[in-house]
Amino acid sequence: MASLIEDYALLSNMRTGPLVSRTGSVDWLCAPRFDSPSVFGALLGEADHGRWLLAPSCTVADEAGGEVLDEEESGAQVAERFYVENTFVLQTVWVTDSGSVRVTDFLPLTSRTDLIRRVEGLTGEVEMYQELRVRFGYGAVVPWVSRFEGEEDPEGGDPAPPMLVAMAGPDALVLRGEPLPESSDDDERRHRGTFTVSAGQARDFVLTHFPSHRTPPAPVDVNEQLTRTVELWQDWSGLYTPPATEQDEPVHIVPVRGHAVARRSDVVRRSLLVVRALMHQETGGLVAAPTTSLPDVVGGERNWDHRFSWLRDAAMALEVMLDHDHDREAVQLRNWLLRAVAGDPHDLQNIYGVAGERRGREHQLDLPGYERSRPVREGNGAAGQHQTDAVGHVMVVFEKLRRRGAPEDHLSWPLQQAMLRSVVENYEVKDQGLWEMRGERQYYTHSRVLMWAALQSGVDAVRLHGLPGDAPVWEQLRDALAEEIWTSGYDPEVGSFVQYYGSKTVDASLLQLPQVGFVAHDDERMLGTVRRIEEELRHPCGLIHRYRNVLGPVDPEDPDAYAGVIGVDGFSGQDNPHLGASLWLAAQYARSGRTDSARKLVDLVLSRANDLGLLSTEWSPDRRRMTGNFPQTFTHLALVQAMDALDAAQGRRSAPAPRQATGIAP
Repeated sequence: MASLIEDYALLSNMRTGPLVSRTGSVDWLCAPRFDSPSVFGALLGEADHGRWLLAPSCTVADEAGGEVLDEEESGAQVAERFYVENTFVLQTVWVTDSGSVRVTDFLPLTSRTDLIRRVEGLTGEVEMYQELRVRFGYGAVVPWVSRFEGEEDPEGGDPAPPMLVAMAGPDALVLRGEPLPESSDDDERRHRGTFTVSAGQARDFVLTHFPSHRTPPAPVDVNEQLTRTVELWQDWSGLYTPPATEQDEPVHIVPVRGHAVARRSDVVRRSLLVVRALMHQETGGLVAAPTTSLPDVVGGERNWDHRFSWLRDAAMALEVMLDHDHDREAVQLRNWLLRAVAGDPHDLQNIYGVAGERRGREHQLDLPGYERSRPVREGNGAAGQHQTDAVGHVMVVFEKLRRRGAPEDHLSWPLQQAMLRSVVENYEVKDQGLWEMRGERQYYTHSRVLMWAALQSGVDAVRLHGLPGDAPVWEQLRDALAEEIWTSGYDPEVGSFVQYYGSKTVDASLLQLPQVGFVAHDDERMLGTVRRIEEELRHPCGLIHRYRNVLGPVDPEDPDAYAGVIGVDGFSGQDNPHLGASLWLAAQYARSGRTDSARKLVDLVLSRANDLGLLSTEWSPDRRRMTGNFPQTFTHLALVQAMDALDAAQGRRSAPAPRQATGIAP
């Protein structure tokens, strides 16, 4: 059985993102890319769906079954677990009755996929257990495994280390290290073994993915790669300049596994690192998360594949990178956006593959699911949805680039013009909204405002920057949209914007309206919307939902009231409070003068982070645990923006000039 979501750590080589649990098991690895089929898939099933376990032997209840005990049962404890400062090099210190060891897990930042695990003896003597179950194709393909003994060096040097090679179809893995696990004589189709590490000793194990039609790549120099990987991550994170302040305020995190304190600047830096870790090193494609089908509600159906690149996430990340001195990544994201949207403007999607591939097919995998949460999905059908807000996110960030002096080139402005033509042509089309509802299409207020923002950005490009374009057409439609939004998307009787035309409720996407300049953060109509969001969407735990799924006379906190009732998102039941949406509310508080409320809400979200500062999509108040895909790019981007807004409100950093609120009510 997989661990709690918050018990996992992310590793990254900016090409893929394996997850390793506190128990020492790599339960998720897709190779060679984030969106490749899994090699280790125990996260979404059982051990036999693939894992690589490396932990003290006393933590394994029965080597025949490979069941892992918790810390109380085993007598072995994880004394500490942390990333080497400002890196994704993970170190876990185990303490047992006989001694202590440190396990270092990392992926070198190279063009290869090498997962390295180093075991170092610290005190006494510790017996370690290792188990390797390779399962290609999301646990469906058991490979043929061969053992090769190291050949003697003809010049008298040390012989090459032995290796295990697992191969099936196009994929192969090679494991090097001593001692290698042995083939099991049971029916589990795995390799396992034990070895002892004494104080001062170190053992290295390297698992490398390669195409099966090639020979295994040469061994890596572990010491060299460890040093180089730490340097590269720290050099990158060192580009971030924390806000000027006399005292970097502490923030408390991890009430579940203990109590930790971090500096606020470290929280921002870690979130920036997460975003960089989930950007493909070569293409610049930013995945929403390295996982698929971790459930928004445990046992439910809202299980999505987030190993793809959303236009709105890329646009948000571009701005965040610009604001935090990562110009190279901002350029990479800009170029990815241009390549992704290039082509027929009528074929514009909101989701693309890591390299900009057009993806639309979604199907179910034959996996049990995380804690039996099914279906398990590969692909994301939302790529085929019509989401009119996507163009707005892209156009707004490109206008921000122009205002910062970035020039347009032969490709960028013509592509933006094509996107604006698609806005004009699809003016009357309803969509599924920001939250990718799988229910009936609507005129979502947020989507209409983002259409307005796209047109406003086009007008600014012509009027302010002198670019060619159909400004009169865009102005006419922009003004018509503004009148429509104020007439149908704002309800004066309830004093707020509404989720979609004709509705009386609100959703968290409305918190983005001031961000694109449609209305001011402190406009009374926006403040009225915030009050409605607090009344309708705030859970007693303090976090907010994205939307109320079932509308009508039911108790939103009574799960039975929702049983069997299909809501606006096409599913029954209510999902859990959303961490990213809660951070949007915190940013709105900060920008409208409610600094104390903003700080409390940010701290509340951070208290839900795990011991490594990682956050998922949602939080289950009933189970007091993370839910949804992990770690979630959207959440970490929203955290950076909320922290920035709070710092600006408290005078710790200069606030970027806000977009003028030009969506004036008629």
